[in-house]
Parts: sequence; structure tokens; C-alpha cells
Amino acid sequence: MRFLVTGGAGFIGGHLSKNLIDDGHSVVAIDDLSTGRMENLSAFSDDKNFQLVVESITNTSVMDRLVSECDIIIHLAAAVGVELIVRSPVDTIETNVMGTENVLRTARRYRKKILIASTSEIYGKLTNVPFNEDDDSLIGATTHHRWAYATSKALDEFLALAYHKEMGLPVVIFRLFNTIGPRQRGRYGMVVPRFVRQALSGADITVYGDGNQSRCFCDVRDVIPAIRGLADSPEAEGRVFNIGAKEEITIIDLARKIKTMCNSNSSIILVPYEEATEQGFEDMRRRIPDTTRIHELIGWIPKIGLDQTILDIVSQFKSDGLSADSITERPVIKRVVVD
Repeated sequence: MRFLVTGGAGFIGGHLSKNLIDDGHSVVAIDDLSTGRMENLSAFSDDKNFQLVVESITNTSVMDRLVSECDIIIHLAAAVGVELIVRSPVDTIETNVMGTENVLRTARRYRKKILIASTSEIYGKLTNVPFNEDDDSLIGATTHHRWAYATSKALDEFLALAYHKEMGLPVVIFRLFNTIGPRQRGRYGMVVPRFVRQALSGADITVYGDGNQSRCFCDVRDVIPAIRGLADSPEAEGRVFNIGAKEEITIIDLARKIKTMCNSNSSIILVPYEEATEQGFEDMRRRIPDTTRIHELIGWIPKIGLDQTILDIVSQFKSDGLSADSITERPVIKRVVVD
């Protein structure tokens, strides 16, 4: 089959494209390289079954040609990372809403199946974990920019499901919960690669807030088979699926774990959200997915534990050199040393 992967030069897009090519499919990736990287494509960029188009998904003429020539679309292109979202709310909304609208409109024109990546942010400030796909959302006020991402992705979901209901477009939505793995960068606030880089370089490991917020981290190499399984399943069309692990860990314990695994002398410090992001920043205290639905449909369960994933990320950093992920840290004014 011929796959069109939007955001194909991103962290997940690169892993997905390689997986598809290894299985004998052809892949056309479209990416404007605003956050995607050529390094994510280096292992297969010269493969005859791969093509990269450097362009925005909002370009209607380019998308028309690419969609008309593909068999299935996997739509990953979106604004990524809390820090980027807070800093560039206009780009976040325009990329997520207008870009997805253009992809859906073009998919409808040629009757192509489309899988749309969504996010656990959809659940907002809900506390009744684990989150089920049919749970209500509790999104914060419009005056807090961090909720622009969740709201824009919710609109994407509404629009996609409307295309399915009203026009019969084969649509599948999957909500990702903290996907991590080799080649992920910490540039836009991704916590695991940021902690690893800090630990390996001997810098302070900076934990935002009180560190008691918890997450479930799923290895990208587990996420890819889940996406592939949904793509192959006609029964998945018109439905929403959580994709994530259930191994919960607090961020402060994650920092301690990474410090130990890196044999690091770094200090662990707490940084107020207001200093790290913006005044009045609101975070989700817990994110735990209910993955019953995807397990019952395609039998998917994650297999790679958090420790193994961290080891592989550390190995990747060491082989690439720390400069591959260098970023400029914000100056820390107030801090509490916790370890």
C-alpha cells in the first residue's frame, strides 16, 4: 500500500514511516520541518519506497496531489509540546484546526481512509482515572493558552467524526498518552529526553510544579503496532481509541529514576510552573488510559517497560552526543532542591 504520513519527519512519524517501509509499503511523508527533523528519516531517506515532501499540510494543491495518489492517510502533523503551545498559541490553533480541516476535506474528495492522531489532553482536568474514550472533557478557561491545544484537537475530533457520520468518510481517531522513545527531543518540553539530557550533562534536573503529577509513558515502538492495527481494521472506523501504557509514575520519581539510571550527580530541583511556562498554568494531575477498547478490537497491549525505554533513550543520547539535543534553558530564579 501507499501511505501518506503527515508530520512524517517528526518523532512518531519517523518511527512509523520506517516500520511501514520495512513491511514493504511505500510512504510519502509531508512535513514543513518546523518541528520535524531530517535525522528522524536518516535510516531510510534513500529508500526507493520513501519520499519526503517539504511543505505545509495547509497547501491545498500539494495535499490534493498527495492524497489522490495514496491508499491511506495517517495524520500526525500538529503543534507539539506544552512549551511551544504556550509560546505560540496562534500557530497551535491554525496548524491543528486549519491543517486538519484541509486534510479531511481532501480525503473526502478522494474517499481515502484517514487515521487522525489526537491526545490525552482531550480529557482536560478530569480526575476519574483511568480515562475512557467516552468520558466527558473538563477544559480550562480560554484565558489560559495551554488549553488551546486540547480544544483544537477536540475540534479536530468533532470534525472528523462529522465527516464520518454525514459523508461516510472512513475515519479513525487515536488518542496518544505520553509517547516516548529513542530519537525524541526535549526541545519543546518533552520530559523524558529533557531529564536524560540534563542527567547526562550534569545539569540540574528541573521538575515543574511539585513533581507529584503522574503520567504513564508508552514506548513509540509499542505505539506503532497499535496505529498499524487500527489502520488495518475496518471495525475501527468511526471510533476513538486510547493508546498508552498503564505504568503510572510521578514526575519527581521519574527524575530520580533517570538520575540513577544515568549514574548522574545532578541535583533535582523544583521549578514553579509560572517560571517554566506562564502565569496561572494548569496541569493535569494524573493521566491513565483505559485501553480496553483497542485491546478488545485488535488485541493490542504495550510490551516495553519504562526502564527499557529509558535505557534505550540514554543509549541514543550517548551515541549521538548531547549536542544533538542542546537547548537554551530558561534561567531559574526560584528553586527548591529536592534531591
